Amino acid sequence: MRHQRKRGISRLLIGALVCALAPPARAAGLDWSKAQLVTVVAVEYSFEPNHLVLRRNTAYRLHVENRGRELHELTAPDFFKAVELRNPEVLNRERTETVLQPSEQKDLYFVTVQPGRYDMRCADHDWAGMTGDITVE
Repeated sequence: MRHQRKRGISRLLIGALVCALAPPARAAGLDWSKAQLVTVVAVEYSFEPNHLVLRRNTAYRLHVENRGRELHELTAPDFFKAVELRNPEVLNRERTETVLQPSEQKDLYFVTVQPGRYDMRCADHDWAGMTGDITVE
């Protein structure tokens, strides 16, 4: 009986710890039609704009357009790990970037969670200066 009680208390404590450490589901139940629009345009060989400033715990719709003649990526692995994504299928399998063919555009919905400065780049053209950053305040 005493052993069962200890095991029950241990399970309860572990469950409480897991709940406490799990990130809250900020994206659940949001009205995504009110997400703040941020547009990034990829051209040869830059992002316009190349510096984004976002507010923490805010819902965004990141609209990315490729107006160039070549394939471009918006690669930001640390940033994509630090946000709560509504539609992760817009990213690659590793969830590190979104890939856009010429004239293609995509929307990525997310809630910013962790403040910080995150690098973004075009993985194919960073050598040409196609880089930028995202700051979450």
